[in-house]
Amino acid sequence: MCRKIFIGATGQHCGKTTISLSLMHLARQKYKRVGFMKPIGPKCIQYRGLTMDKDAAMFSSVFDMDEFAHLMSPMTLTPGSTRQFLDGKVDPQAPRQAILKACAELEQQLDFLIIEGAGHGGVGSVVGVNNAQVAAMLGAPVLMVTGGGIGNVIDAVELNLALYAREQASVRVIMANKLVPEKRERSMAYLTKAFQSQDLLVTSAFDYSPILADPTLQHVGELLELPLHGDPTDRSRICHTIQLGAASSQRVIDSLEESTLLIVTSSRDELIVTASSLHHIPEFRQRLAGLIVAGHAPISGITQRILEDSNIPYIRIEDTTSQVYYRLREHVSKIGPDDTEKIELINSIAEKYISFDAIDAMLD
Repeated sequence: MCRKIFIGATGQHCGKTTISLSLMHLARQKYKRVGFMKPIGPKCIQYRGLTMDKDAAMFSSVFDMDEFAHLMSPMTLTPGSTRQFLDGKVDPQAPRQAILKACAELEQQLDFLIIEGAGHGGVGSVVGVNNAQVAAMLGAPVLMVTGGGIGNVIDAVELNLALYAREQASVRVIMANKLVPEKRERSMAYLTKAFQSQDLLVTSAFDYSPILADPTLQHVGELLELPLHGDPTDRSRICHTIQLGAASSQRVIDSLEESTLLIVTSSRDELIVTASSLHHIPEFRQRLAGLIVAGHAPISGITQRILEDSNIPYIRIEDTTSQVYYRLREHVSKIGPDDTEKIELINSIAEKYISFDAIDAMLD
């Protein structure tokens, strides 16, 4: 019989996908056939001819599960689909039937199935299958991921527990994530105390990590919807700092921090040339991850040649430097299939902080 776990969360950006990756890694050490499913897919892409949620496609690619890809994202929310549902143009039972059918087929072929929800508990309500309803109808015990903290975490958990209880879904584990390292012990002590009267395992996952939170060059390109030029092997490089190149060239270079993504105006020939030339020096290559060349002004011919010859990763965009800067500062990084550095780090940290056996025991 296939064991199942539903990964829910108290809100967006708590780290459901990171926890799902961790559990996939740990479960594969105990079970032979482990699979993944994202019943509701709000962010879709084309993957091997299929319209799939981005996370489902990522799991299929990273864990070599293409044979199950057609079952891993049974209900996708493409543009206009919610309006069609509310207008009665879609059979109201279709989402439930699609999810149930896909899950049943996966269960026949797997020993352990990780089911990842979307957003907070209520996401999916517009099509009649929110996270709590999905967990209940699939009979999957719930692991609820929260952010770090104490009071705000307790409030968010209680709010979500009420919805899951209404739908008769069984929440078994509360997992605090993105904890402040120096407050980890205290936070977990109070969270355990807050839920001690309930039959729940209160446990922790990762400390807040800039490496996991910061975007890769590939993510920046995807966010801006523009190609990343330069060395293709640097696509998975993580950008720890985003800096505006507004000062003099010397001051900008001197103030570079580790793995900086530098935003520079296209008319700053001297800064573009300097940054490109420094890309060949190991010390500066460590500090300078890549460039975003912004602005309407064309890059001069000789500067463009130096930029391309250096092979430094760069993106060309016509927005102003300030527009690009604020777009990137508001961006929350998501993990993709090419983020090998992040995925390897997640796997190694998971073995240290997450007790899979304790979680698995709560699924009985």
